[in-house]
Amino acid sequence: MIDRVALLRLIRTEGVGPQTYRRLRARFDTPEEALAAIPALARAGGRAKAPFVPNAGDVRREIDRFDTLGATLLFLGEPDYPKLLALLPDAPPMIAVLGDVAILHKPIVAVVGARNASVNGCRVAADIAAELAASGRPIASGLARGIDAAAHVAALRTGTTIAAIPGGLDVVYPPEHKALQAEIAERGVLIAEAPPGTAPMARHFPKRNRIIAGLALGVVVIEAALRSGSLITARYALDYGRELFAVPGSPLDARARGTNDLIRQGAHLTESAGDVLMNLPDRPGALFADTRIAPAPPGFAEPVALLESGASELDRARRDIPRLLSASPVPVDELALHCQFSPSALVAVLMELELAGRIETLPGNKIGLLLAP
Repeated sequence: MIDRVALLRLIRTEGVGPQTYRRLRARFDTPEEALAAIPALARAGGRAKAPFVPNAGDVRREIDRFDTLGATLLFLGEPDYPKLLALLPDAPPMIAVLGDVAILHKPIVAVVGARNASVNGCRVAADIAAELAASGRPIASGLARGIDAAAHVAALRTGTTIAAIPGGLDVVYPPEHKALQAEIAERGVLIAEAPPGTAPMARHFPKRNRIIAGLALGVVVIEAALRSGSLITARYALDYGRELFAVPGSPLDARARGTNDLIRQGAHLTESAGDVLMNLPDRPGALFADTRIAPAPPGFAEPVALLESGASELDRARRDIPRLLSASPVPVDELALHCQFSPSALVAVLMELELAGRIETLPGNKIGLLLAP
């Protein structure tokens, strides 16, 4: 049995994002071996000082805090980890859950939208969420003001709901949702990727949004401006192959411009839960075929042979790949198309660069160069 303390140490190690975690797990037999290799990998990526690795005592104290909260820890690759979420290229290596884990294995629909929602927008969100929840489909959202809250409350009236939050499980955000957050933890599911005590920060919200999209068979967007977090969730839904639904609105209302644009680009025009049910897959089907921890495309999980037999290619990749990157994030697949290196060389160098703190891995399987201050 894999040591969970060692797994969480690896997850909390500086520079280990979701994709690097997967690469390390694919390359090394145990998390202990991965932890031992990190200093050398970071040096190969150009870092002089070894990344910070939490000690076992620190991680045990974090686990004790989760235990005090009554949380269940679900690690990527374990049977209870949500199967749809496990298929994401940037799936969280671990999620902490308050509530009934079994809810995460039901056919989930996400409902998201504007914080400054209109009364009519909240009414539509409540109607759609209530009917979907009554049909046995839990509603996932982000516990934000406006559309999210309306969807959660309505779902609890007729069924159940899932809230993915940007901070720790013990942190209430926004403050006025204290009672709602507690009710969801008791009657639904509350999910956090961050350690207990983590205050929500701007960088946490896109990570939260990718969990919402990743859990669901489909995402319903109600009232979203052109530059909004809800459209980030919608973009993740498309990247992850989920069905996308959008409720239209007046062109005079800025909150409708994002949803109207989604419809223009091919999202299902949605006026009721019936529109969702008509276009939502009955079951994930082939999506459930393989939930092993190794998620990588063919050739991406075997960097060891390259390190042993293809040193010259690896040296060229270490030199050239950083030159292809900039501060503007690009999809890993697009980088692979533009470089002339084997997939194993690419994945090995990206792992080294992230551990060295030279690149940032972002939700949606994107990477960007971190510029020195």
